[in-house]
Amino acid sequence: MKPAQIAEQFNVAGRLASIRPTGSGNVNDTYLAVFRTHFSEERIIIQRVNGHVFAHPEWIMENMSILTNHCHKQLKAESETADRIWQLPRIVPCRSGQDYFRDENGECWRALTLIASATSFDVAQSAEHAQEVGTVLGQFHRLLSTMNPLSLRDTLPGFHETPKYLEKYDAVLETESARELSESSMEVRNLIRFVEDRREFAYVLQNAQDAGELHIRLIHGDPKVSNIMIDDDTFKGTSIIDLDTAKPGLIHYDFGDALRSLCNRQGEETKDVGKVSFDLILCEAFVRGYMVHAGSFLTDNDKKYLYDSIRLITFELGLRFFQDYLAGNVYFKVKSPEQNLHRAKIQFKLCESIETRKRQINELLEQVFTS
Repeated sequence: MKPAQIAEQFNVAGRLASIRPTGSGNVNDTYLAVFRTHFSEERIIIQRVNGHVFAHPEWIMENMSILTNHCHKQLKAESETADRIWQLPRIVPCRSGQDYFRDENGECWRALTLIASATSFDVAQSAEHAQEVGTVLGQFHRLLSTMNPLSLRDTLPGFHETPKYLEKYDAVLETESARELSESSMEVRNLIRFVEDRREFAYVLQNAQDAGELHIRLIHGDPKVSNIMIDDDTFKGTSIIDLDTAKPGLIHYDFGDALRSLCNRQGEETKDVGKVSFDLILCEAFVRGYMVHAGSFLTDNDKKYLYDSIRLITFELGLRFFQDYLAGNVYFKVKSPEQNLHRAKIQFKLCESIETRKRQINELLEQVFTS
């Protein structure tokens, strides 16, 4: 079926006026559909949920329904005292009443409301923008903190569990092709040494969870800068989008991943690895925004492991890129055979920068906690 035929399966008033591809996501095919009546216009996001990434697309929709219903109910109850208009995507049901539509090939399609009058950015625009990113994530975590962590299905088992990625890396390292790369490249041997020097650290959050210091909550799973919507008029954060990865997990995964993506001003594909560093100004701005709402539920133990989360999630992504390079680039899309190796070098350089700034990061965290 064509995208226009798919769009017409959903319960939207009016006639379909246009539909076109939109967004820059790597996972789902996304379209913007415009429906018009004689008196109004409605813009809807139409997406094909990638069944290769998500084995059970119907679980994604079940999770999204439970999560958004809970958050919308809570936001409505708090609307009179809120300092801004908070938004979240809503599911637009099919004309049949279901939350999703399956085409003749068994592909899962869904429709979501468009976040009104808001824009997202691929990189941090300023410290003020970084603070708004933190504010939105803190608010999202606060809303989820009142939900039972078991109320959502785990749609990506093992996601952000660093020890499991280390196991995959170890298995690949034993292959003949990986050994050949190691023997022929000093660069590869240096990265292997980098991983070995941090092997024990890879278990830091898992050990804290096993010891009962950290507890599973509900998380977003992919809180990168481009998933935070900024109001076009007030320039305040208004929404977090791309809820497919929402699942049970440690909030430290979100906290660390948000700062990893936010505080590398060079970006994840920079050609000049030497310029990669962790930006403390953006970090402090984000944390100040995050604590506006997160201060109500974070425990002392949660705070104790926040620095570790920034370092670990950065190391983890570098490890995943490096493992994929050694395996022959089978998971991440690449434009050249060496791209995943280069990506790994960028993340490991960022990890080193985080390590050298450990004292400053912990000091600014403590400053924000006590202010």
